[in-house]
Amino acid sequence: DLVNSVFVFPQESQTAHVQVTAKLEHPLNNFTVCLRSFSDLTRPYSLFSYATKKQSNKILLFKPKPGQYELAVGDKLLFFTVPIILGESEHVCVSWESSTGIVGFWFNGKPWPRKGLQKGYTVGVPASILLGQDQDSFGGSFDAKQSFVGEISSVYMWDTGISNREVVSAMYNSPDQTPIFGWRNFPYKIVGEVYLKP
Repeated sequence: DLVNSVFVFPQESQTAHVQVTAKLEHPLNNFTVCLRSFSDLTRPYSLFSYATKKQSNKILLFKPKPGQYELAVGDKLLFFTVPIILGESEHVCVSWESSTGIVGFWFNGKPWPRKGLQKGYTVGVPASILLGQDQDSFGGSFDAKQSFVGEISSVYMWDTGISNREVVSAMYNSPDQTPIFGWRNFPYKIVGEVYLKP
């Protein structure tokens, strides 16, 4: 249970990341990913990267610059513009459903206007899921200039959509729906210089 802990990524690195060791059994026709990050980087960086052997950007939650988040599903991109907040952590959730292609995005618990991409697509397995680096191949090919520096916590992933209420529950680490993996029962392996700290 990591509820009172955060992963600290102390410096730019071509190697440091956290590997999520959960094994996904089934391809995803829906997903939701939530996490909290705290960083003063202004260059692009990767928060959450889900790759398969065939495709590196199956799911990518990326921050190209302050005030903008990028979601990739199967190498197709969407952008969400958010307020620029300095000196505070940011909580984001993204959800996607194959049947409509609709993407939900929440910033610090508030829903943003929904958008859409990749209707009818399926996110395959087996997956390599990482925090703090952008995979350009399965489990590797990192670019230090896209590495995360700062703190990441409260990471959750579901194979379903999510309600506004559930987003707020996830912000406080008390989700009702059982995630595929989540902060209260988080399977991970640290690679390189990342520290689990209170």
